[in-house]
Amino acid sequence: MTAPGTPVPGTTALLPIATAARTRRSVAALIRPHRLLIAGTVLTLVAAAVAILAVPALLGAIVDAVIGGGATGSVDLFALGILAALVARALLSAGGTVLVARLGELVLAGLRERVVHRALRVRIADVERAGSGDLLQRVSGDISVISEGVRLAIPLLVIAALDVGLTLVGLALLDWRLALAGLVPLPIWILVTRWYVRVSGPLYAAERAAEGRRTQSLLAGVGGAATVRAHRLRVPLLTRIAGDSAAAVTASLRAMRAQSKFGFVLNGAELTGVLSLLVVGFWLVRADAVTVGAATAAVLYFLRLFDPIGELLYLLDEAQSAGAALARLVGVTDMPVPPAPASPRRPRDGSVRLTGVRHSYDGGPEVLHGIDLEIAPGERVAVVGPSGAGKTTLGAVLAGAQVPQAGTVEIGGVPLDALEHPRRHVAVVTQEVHVFAGTVADNLRLARPGATDAELVAVLGTVGAALDLDEVVGDGGTELGATVAQQLALARLVLADPAVAVLDEATAEAGSAGARVLEVAADAALAGRTAVVIAHRLTQAAAADRVVVLDKGRIVETGPHAELVAAGGPYAALWKAWSAPR
Repeated sequence: MTAPGTPVPGTTALLPIATAARTRRSVAALIRPHRLLIAGTVLTLVAAAVAILAVPALLGAIVDAVIGGGATGSVDLFALGILAALVARALLSAGGTVLVARLGELVLAGLRERVVHRALRVRIADVERAGSGDLLQRVSGDISVISEGVRLAIPLLVIAALDVGLTLVGLALLDWRLALAGLVPLPIWILVTRWYVRVSGPLYAAERAAEGRRTQSLLAGVGGAATVRAHRLRVPLLTRIAGDSAAAVTASLRAMRAQSKFGFVLNGAELTGVLSLLVVGFWLVRADAVTVGAATAAVLYFLRLFDPIGELLYLLDEAQSAGAALARLVGVTDMPVPPAPASPRRPRDGSVRLTGVRHSYDGGPEVLHGIDLEIAPGERVAVVGPSGAGKTTLGAVLAGAQVPQAGTVEIGGVPLDALEHPRRHVAVVTQEVHVFAGTVADNLRLARPGATDAELVAVLGTVGAALDLDEVVGDGGTELGATVAQQLALARLVLADPAVAVLDEATAEAGSAGARVLEVAADAALAGRTAVVIAHRLTQAAAADRVVVLDKGRIVETGPHAELVAAGGPYAALWKAWSAPR
């Protein structure tokens, strides 16, 4: 089953974004259960940093041995030491990278679970109000940014930080004056880093937000095409898409310009450091304060130091981008969940009653104008009307996916917001069916986790779906056609067994060949329950107990199919237009 349709395009406010402090607390809570893995990771990375620290010192020893006419054996011994240090470094770094990536993926998996758990519990209307494009950008684009950082940037960031700290220690052990010379670029590094951290965080946050608005604009334009045409919103919508796209490009360019300035200053700092070490090293060797080997080791240490520092500072770019994405995901986990009713009630039956229902999407015209409608338990009602009449909105309000601005919706005599687990009593199937990655059984058990294999086979048979429970479908598996995918959604509906079902043009995407198959499947799925069918094909209306005709957000006609055809009103005109070509 899927959520109801796309809102009317209008001004939307993006989903909340967590503060930096809240993001840190959330990450700390996710990391806390993995203390042993953290300890093992730290020990491995420290050992890797210590191993590489020996290389410049051994190279300096080789220089002194050669200048002093030392034995070949001593040079060979130093060379073997360098080889051993490099091998140890490679092995420990690889192990540390794997451990850091494992830790990051575990934390990211926990965050994903929290995001999905909260997204499924919040009001659909809250997500629709912000725009499903923003949520889509967060659970796809932002997750990808963080995942890339976890696999690549974070391991390198940690290794580089340890290399910098321990290399500074090695430089200081050679001679304090060489250490001071190596620290000449430090003020440049500090100043440029503070500047970059200050400006890049907001720039990347603005870039992610702009991309979210652009995604939402595009989704609103595609998903709400019928509404756009009905309300003549094509020009405003295209203007909005162009504006949001331009804003996203501008935000990306601002972030790239800051990154370019940052890199230019880093290169200047490297040149400054090398020159200062060469000058001080030459002066100390000339004064016999240090050996040529020690001065050589110092320069090598600095070059070894600059690489991880440069990597560390450049990786701040990835870290800032990932941090902005992380804050957006934590913001989803902090979205308010609708409070449970003080005294939750169960509906007495499957009756439906809408009284004075009015609804408009944020910033848009009113879509429903005072809808009054009663549906008896077990009655099947078809809702028909021209594009933009408000049919999908009516189904969304009935299902609780949209909260009306005025009026009430009751299921079995109980207001929708007072129901115990409303989604168990009202289910929706739309034309936009999603097949989740996994087996057919996994897809079905989303509706009832404890269902047995026999029950799953039974519901597939009810809707006429010839599927194997163990067959892998969705992303990476068998790609199901529109007809079979819709049958799978109808099977989930049967398994969930709600008192009231809403079918929003659930056979529209099947095409002529599959339409009859789906109509039979829908009839079987709706048997014994109250049903509201947003009819794409008027054959569904003809088979319903009653037809409700909507036009411009108002009920203009209602009654059985035969009576409405005989009355010669709006429905009769629709039926004539539908049946004439046939």
